[in-house]
Amino acid sequence: MNLSLIVPVYNEQDNLPLLFEAIYKVMTPLNQAWEVILVDDGSQDKSLSVLQKYAQTDSSHIRVISFRRNFGQTAAIAAGLDYAQGATIVLLDADMQNDPADIPMMLAKLDEGYDLVSGWRKSRKDNAITRNFPSMIANWIISRVTGVHLHDYGCTLKAYRRDVLEGFRLYGEMHRFIPVYASSVGAKITEMQVNHYPRRFGKTKYGLERTAKVVLDLFTVKFLVAFSSKPIYLFGGTGGALMIASTIMMAYLFFRRLFFFVSVTGSPLFQVSAMLFTLGFQSMLMGLIAELLVRTYHESQRKPTYTVRTMINLDQDPRD
Repeated sequence: MNLSLIVPVYNEQDNLPLLFEAIYKVMTPLNQAWEVILVDDGSQDKSLSVLQKYAQTDSSHIRVISFRRNFGQTAAIAAGLDYAQGATIVLLDADMQNDPADIPMMLAKLDEGYDLVSGWRKSRKDNAITRNFPSMIANWIISRVTGVHLHDYGCTLKAYRRDVLEGFRLYGEMHRFIPVYASSVGAKITEMQVNHYPRRFGKTKYGLERTAKVVLDLFTVKFLVAFSSKPIYLFGGTGGALMIASTIMMAYLFFRRLFFFVSVTGSPLFQVSAMLFTLGFQSMLMGLIAELLVRTYHESQRKPTYTVRTMINLDQDPRD
């Protein structure tokens, strides 16, 4: 299988016929083996019936996964990735705001040597106040915190080489952070403008509350990417900073005691200094415990601390 399209579906019964028409129009001329995996995320309308009809008509290309209930877009994408067989993965939405006609251009970008091509909805056709503006702020924050600068993390339409998707699991709203995970294993990432259309049928499933979830998930992503293999850098660094601050306060208190005869224990700074020193010491201990857990994780699963792009004259896994 050369190409797998993964499409999360939630209450899109009216958009699905348009989606299939657009997919066939694009994929048929490509002349390569392809599949589309549609993950029904507990739809309450007749989406599953529509998917079943198309799957029965074209069993060679259409695969359907149906959840027992609504688990969210990230879970749907994760399920699609678990069952996809293609060497190249393309994600897109089922609401027809993404344009499948952009897929060939994204595949051409991958052929230029990139590992991930991210869509950028430069002319986005959504509500400017409730969707576009919060998304713009979230994209700026994510880019600054992670160092992976993209204009549109929220655009589902992205193309990936399969190997950059290995080695991590998706939770919460983490699907939008896939480029960050891919970057952490050395993926070459580029961005290209894609079409975006107003929603014709149904209604959007997301509002302002999603921005808050994204910001909270960002803390998790930053920790996993920057400190998952060396947590002592985070906990030890924080603990060291707290203990240095405590030492400076204590030195100041003793200076006042020696030269101005001011009581050390009578100042609230004494309690603050003691608390900071205790917290700093505990943070360092937590860092050591986290280091033990990381080593147990890697060694128990024989999971390497590196990723390989290619090998020359080597085809055997050293762990075998």
